[in-house]
Amino acid sequence: MKIFKSAVLSAVTMSLAACTSYSQSLNTSHSKANVSQIKKGSEMINNEIERKHIRLENHGNVLIAHLDGGPYQLMGLDMAEELSELLDDLEKKHTPVEAVIFTADHPDYFIAHADVRWLQEGGATIPKLGLKTSSMVARTAKSIRGVPVLEQLAEFTPLDGGMQLDKLHETFLRMNRSGVIFIAALNGSAMGLGSEFAQACDIRIMADGNYVIGQPEILLGINPGGGGTQRLTRLVGTHRALMMMLEGKPVSPKVALEIGYVDEVVPKDQLIDKALERAIYLSKRPKTARAAIKRAAYFGSSETLEEGLHRERTEFIHTAPTETAQKLMKGYLDQTDQHKKLPFYDTEVFQETLKTGSLPLASEGNKK
Repeated sequence: MKIFKSAVLSAVTMSLAACTSYSQSLNTSHSKANVSQIKKGSEMINNEIERKHIRLENHGNVLIAHLDGGPYQLMGLDMAEELSELLDDLEKKHTPVEAVIFTADHPDYFIAHADVRWLQEGGATIPKLGLKTSSMVARTAKSIRGVPVLEQLAEFTPLDGGMQLDKLHETFLRMNRSGVIFIAALNGSAMGLGSEFAQACDIRIMADGNYVIGQPEILLGINPGGGGTQRLTRLVGTHRALMMMLEGKPVSPKVALEIGYVDEVVPKDQLIDKALERAIYLSKRPKTARAAIKRAAYFGSSETLEEGLHRERTEFIHTAPTETAQKLMKGYLDQTDQHKKLPFYDTEVFQETLKTGSLPLASEGNKK
């Protein structure tokens, strides 16, 4: 067994060193070949692409993504891949989408949990490894993911499952970096990966009813693998999250709201309307600033104070010179001089500012 482990890791490491330059040249030519395709698709999300698990519905600059995980409403590899492809579209420079609402048409589940067969079969391909070796496999999988030649070499090794998991994590992280607002409109229960997907969204609105949300993975002998050990602790606090994950018992919508697991609980027949209302409201804020705030909050909060402040400074230096910011700040100064009053302390002006997403009389500066 030790010889097998060493052989797998050595082969992958050698392949990584040998193929990096070749794969970079392939990626460069691939990028050039797709420039025209990117330009053609950059103006809108392509609804003509056949998606089996995600059905898109346009509401102006808000997209409703209906998740279809089959009769049990499970998230498997195919749905995860489609989610990553949707992020590819959303990251195109000129996409008009400002917010995405994820929901499902299933009567009972948002996402029930991961497809356990996906997890079980993936786990069965991995030899029993110690923590140090497991860490090495995880890091190696991350290094070679996205390099086509190396991905093919690693397909039938323990690295394949590691690459799938790393890509899922990266998809959720891309949501956290994006200026697009992501809302989970939980039409039903969400456990395991369903809960973790909701945690990766910026806002969680849950339907009231006989539903639950939580992380029951321990009852199958595993830990949460879609980000739950990290995101749930940030949402509800380390100790509470620890106790929830150690027990594996989910909570009701009411309790989830009380502890900060979800942001709002509404009657089921009002769920989509509430999500749309929230999406439209926040999508009026400048997109560049939204992205900066999300990156600083999501990633800076887990760093030291000094590192987090550096991240904040970086984002501020990035947003302050933009055309949008300059027009809005100059408008604020002009209104202060004109009315001899600070606009943010004028109740009527400030309420209108919140409603429109930018200072009145400077709304044309609300560009991306």
